[in-house]
Amino acid sequence: MRLVGPSGEQVGIVPLAKALELAQEYDLDLVEVAANARPPVCKLMDYGKFKYESAMKAREARKNQAHTVIKEMKLRPKIDPHDYDTKKGHVVRFLKQGDKVKITIMFRGREQSRPELGYRLLQRLAEDVQELGFVESNPKQDGRNMIMVLGPHKKKTEAMAEAREAQAARKAERQGVPHLDQSPDASVEQPAEEPAEA
Repeated sequence: MRLVGPSGEQVGIVPLAKALELAQEYDLDLVEVAANARPPVCKLMDYGKFKYESAMKAREARKNQAHTVIKEMKLRPKIDPHDYDTKKGHVVRFLKQGDKVKITIMFRGREQSRPELGYRLLQRLAEDVQELGFVESNPKQDGRNMIMVLGPHKKKTEAMAEAREAQAARKAERQGVPHLDQSPDASVEQPAEEPAEA
């Protein structure tokens, strides 16, 4: 077998008995890393430590990973202006968090014969939030519903980082620590000079 030493150096091609002897000498494990190679490649390492470090790397990668979530918002073609503003606020919040938003217009009864009402509403919503997101999937009729998907301009990881920074700033503000924007001398009042007596 081809043997690799504990610090990655090439030991060479050695018999199994010699490799096991070296492993005992270094107080390490003999681990086969490439079984299909000719000859097979083995390495001297602390296998428990290797497994622990691999698990920690995987955990760190998962912590930084962001799952794309598709939020859904349902509207009606004859929506009240105030209700529209409320729903638009939710869409804005979702896009700021880096999530995709699926907008569904639900048609009932005779409304199904007027799909242009739903199309205009979706176009209006897309224009209202264009600084935060873009139309990922154009409006299309799906039975009684019309569907459009909006995607955020910024990635989920960026949005999560911004949210953490904002949360840290709010926490510092509550504890009375001046934020980076404030100079530390700004909060200290200078005593007024007393007029000199003549």
